[in-house]
Amino acid sequence: MQRLTVQSSALSSVGYDPEARILELEFRENGGVWQYFGFPLSAYNKFINSDSLGHFFVTHIKGKYPELKVRYAHY
Repeated sequence: MQRLTVQSSALSSVGYDPEARILELEFRENGGVWQYFGFPLSAYNKFINSDSLGHFFVTHIKGKYPELKVRYAHY
């Protein structure tokens, strides 16, 4: 999935597949990449336009959607 680089202290990049409804996030701290399933387009639009991607992630995404770690941190 293609991801866009974002300005965030928590995230390096964000990708979204609207047909599959998959959100993909690359975390800045450890480089890990996670996918979140069943993520609606309306929620993606709110997320990508939020004032703080990290805060939105913690309050509206983390623990609320099925998730899968697709890439481990690179050292």
